[in-house]
Amino acid sequence: MAATRERPPWTGDERTQLLGWFDLQRGIVRLKCEGLSDADAHRVLLPSSPLLTVAGIVGHLTAVEDLWFREVLLGEWGDGPGLGPDAGEDDEFRVAGRPLPALLAGYAAACARSDAAIAAHDLDDTGSTALHAVGGATLRWMVQHMLEETARHAGHLDLLREMLDGETGYY
Repeated sequence: MAATRERPPWTGDERTQLLGWFDLQRGIVRLKCEGLSDADAHRVLLPSSPLLTVAGIVGHLTAVEDLWFREVLLGEWGDGPGLGPDAGEDDEFRVAGRPLPALLAGYAAACARSDAAIAAHDLDDTGSTALHAVGGATLRWMVQHMLEETARHAGHLDLLREMLDGETGYY
């Protein structure tokens, strides 16, 4: 599904509604990044959480898209920061020197890979345990988890964006 800022239909089937809400949250992530300078996207606003920047969140969301739908669902190692067998803790948040447009392009590419993997499976299909034991979860569980993960970080982006330039809005 292409990213949207539209809510899913009130009467759609489970898959349509679940993926519609997921895609809405992905669209909100992009919205919260629109018009930000690269300096603002990398600005640390919370001294107790120096990795929690707009750019860092986009890096993290890119990695978890590939983690859940490439590594866990398909059983293939990802190759981005924070992925693969040698990934360090929070590596995906460490995005210094990576411009926001490049991070957003990477996020779009990861979402497209995820969408292709999701489209090829039923919600009741389980993933692969070749790389991660949690691969025994159903695709439904993975999408619900990623919907929660993306929405939580969209909320973080909401607060960071307001702190940066006063910009607010749900979608």
